[in-house]
Amino acid sequence: MNNAMKRSGCMLAASALVVSLAACSGNDANSGNNEEPANAAQPGGAESEPPKLSQLTYWVGNHAAAAASMKTYAEMGMYREREKASGVKVDFQHPPLDAAQAKEQFNLMIVGSDLPDVIEYNWNDYLGGPEKAIQDNKIIKLNDLIDQYAPNLKKLLDEHPDWKKQITTDNGSIYAFPFLRGDDKVRVFFGPAIRQDWLDKLGLAKPETIDDWYGVLKAFKEKDPNGNGQADEIPLYLDKDHFNTDAPFLGAWGVNNGFYQDNGTVKFGPIQPQFKAFLETMNKWYEEGLLDQDFAAPNGKLLDNKMTTNLLGATATYNGGGIGKYAGLMKDKDPSFKLVAAPYPVLKAGDQAIWGQKDFAFNGIGAAITTSDDNPIETVKWLDYAYGAEGELLFNYGIEGESYTLQDGKAVLKPELLTPPNGTSSQQAIAKYTRATWSAPFVLSDNFQLQYLALPQQKEALEIWSKPTAERKMPLVTPTQDESSKFASIMTDINTYKDEMLLKFIMGVEPLDEFDGYVEKIKSMGIDDALKIQQAALERFAKR
Repeated sequence: MNNAMKRSGCMLAASALVVSLAACSGNDANSGNNEEPANAAQPGGAESEPPKLSQLTYWVGNHAAAAASMKTYAEMGMYREREKASGVKVDFQHPPLDAAQAKEQFNLMIVGSDLPDVIEYNWNDYLGGPEKAIQDNKIIKLNDLIDQYAPNLKKLLDEHPDWKKQITTDNGSIYAFPFLRGDDKVRVFFGPAIRQDWLDKLGLAKPETIDDWYGVLKAFKEKDPNGNGQADEIPLYLDKDHFNTDAPFLGAWGVNNGFYQDNGTVKFGPIQPQFKAFLETMNKWYEEGLLDQDFAAPNGKLLDNKMTTNLLGATATYNGGGIGKYAGLMKDKDPSFKLVAAPYPVLKAGDQAIWGQKDFAFNGIGAAITTSDDNPIETVKWLDYAYGAEGELLFNYGIEGESYTLQDGKAVLKPELLTPPNGTSSQQAIAKYTRATWSAPFVLSDNFQLQYLALPQQKEALEIWSKPTAERKMPLVTPTQDESSKFASIMTDINTYKDEMLLKFIMGVEPLDEFDGYVEKIKSMGIDDALKIQQAALERFAKR
């Protein structure tokens, strides 16, 4: 659909759109305090009020939990309700669920000149970063529009300057309406998990060190904890994606699988001596059958099958989409099943874990308005609604009476969403109403998160996984336009080689005696130049 056709009915907009924006500031919805004055100056110098919005095209990655019950986000409760209230119909465009295919579709789409009105994406993955996307005339800079037409988001950013720093480029540009995790309780949601029922059956304590893990995994393999009389147990499932930044196990050696900062100095984990020690351990576990032999080919459905057929002893997973999901899927099938969080491993008992998953308030994902949008002011207003009081309820909890009730002024999710029928996870049940269990341009509420983590083992997971310091994690830095192409060229080749060699080292295809040669190869590919770019970006970030 071309832009002209797409907006042929834009004069028929619903007046409820602007009225609804008053919620965050506490103004009466009918007072008009948040409406734009009829003679307000428009971009380009126009004095007349822009045409009202009736339709948006919106490109955004789908999620498996939503795809299980709907073809498009337009069928989701919060967007159905938003359309009724605002009169704005949203044509959602979803790439394939597969991450690699989604990225390929984005790359093909973004080179075109006729883009969707809104693209929700991790803009740090754009070649050159979000500032380059603005300079390439793909998305628009939002600072002035937010100041004038997004009172809800503006208020939040004024109240949280650290959030503003994270969503702003080094040049001072705000480029997207962000997904924000508003509290520490909602920033930790991933980590190592282990079968507590297997530990109990074998009389084992929950492992804390790498050596503890080795002993437990050996017992899982040799002592038949699933009780079927067969040596079919898979002690640990970690696929190659689990070795990425913030991954469990690797962090025990104090490094990660990418760039990190150590007291302000940027380093590259895969060339550190500690990385070799990690590879030696993983190679040993792989050779002894403790690490799933399918680790080189990530497959979510295969993981689900291994977990729900009582074959798998431990993995790294999400709190809601892992611990909670499998508890729901197994509650009738095997009442003794209990997957629980384990601490991030350390090398020595009593050590404090350095590495662990903990998001910043902003993780790079946001809804940007493209240069193809003929009506950016009204789009800004439509997006801003999610950051106000009414939007906070809608985007976190869905529809009052259907997915939540208000009790003593607090939103309470309905029991059928938290404990759905067997065969449906709570994430899938909630996905019929909101995107709160993954991401969207709004502020995720800790009240939602603590309800979503309904099971005792989920609450325990939040406590256990929150303990690492995460002190070496790099903030979301971006290279300059001049640096970006050089950095991308260097790191594309290095990452391909590094990922290939990681698999070869673990599987024993390449002997670890060759590690020094591997390091020299990465150095010859320009890692020192990439480190200088990251160091400069880190120093610029500190000055934002």
